[in-house]
Amino acid sequence: MDQNPVSDISPRKPNGALRTILSAWLLAGTLDIAVASVYYPLAYGVKLIVLYQGIASGVLGAAAFSGGAGTAALGLALHYFIALMWTFFFFVVFPFIKKLSRNPFLNAAGYGIVVSCAMTFVVLPLSNVHHSNQPLNVLHFAIDTVILIFTIGTPISTIIGKHYSRE
Repeated sequence: MDQNPVSDISPRKPNGALRTILSAWLLAGTLDIAVASVYYPLAYGVKLIVLYQGIASGVLGAAAFSGGAGTAALGLALHYFIALMWTFFFFVVFPFIKKLSRNPFLNAAGYGIVVSCAMTFVVLPLSNVHHSNQPLNVLHFAIDTVILIFTIGTPISTIIGKHYSRE
């Protein structure tokens, strides 16, 4: 009988993890940018190119708004990069989260709130995005948080939760 230790390693585990992260990332990133691409133009009259350039301004500052389609494309790429980081982070911390809550709705809501707070109070203030001196608009923050619960928290926690439930 051939005792090959390599044959005992299941290739499905890493592929399954990678597939889970990629599918959660692409779904969450796409849902979030799709909702933003509809909501912000309707609610605030923001043109799509300016919306995406606004994301790029986190890295480039005000120069992003004079960069045309190139900086808009960079903004879109940065959006997906940020969504990938949030997806990967949740994948890593989920084993600890599932000990706290086995309720997928609480996980989705909690993660959407965490992402909203982190983006609003940590990431954006540390970025090159223009900061106004106005106090936080609680209504806008609440709307943005609800959007993130459904576009980021729900798909990421659902897909990653299913992955871990199969293990």
